[in-house]
Amino acid sequence: QAQPVDPGGDLVQPGESLTLTCVGSGYAFSPYAMSWLRRASGKGLEWIAGINSAGWRTDYTASVAGRFTATRDNDKNTLYLQMNNLKAEDTAVYYCVRFSKSYVNEGDLDYDYRGQGTQVTVSS
Repeated sequence: QAQPVDPGGDLVQPGESLTLTCVGSGYAFSPYAMSWLRRASGKGLEWIAGINSAGWRTDYTASVAGRFTATRDNDKNTLYLQMNNLKAEDTAVYYCVRFSKSYVNEGDLDYDYRGQGTQVTVSS
């Protein structure tokens, strides 16, 4: 099960930065692509970032491109999402997910493992 390291949630001010961490346990991590998804209150699940199994290819949805960066450390079975210049519209529950393939396309929601989610609130 993909589990976030810090499930307690985070409150930050607009313009600040935050890094989310997701540790994979109970399944193989390094051979598979990972993504970050989010769900804002009252909205559907949104794919926001993907990274291939080796970590050299990343893709982002337009609303976060240039502000968010996904990376991974396969030796530590860990996925990261560095979020800069956060905005109120980034407020959501963020999930890390695993796919049963080495590469994921933008918008792909056909994952097989999902973490519990971490609440990120951006507010002044």
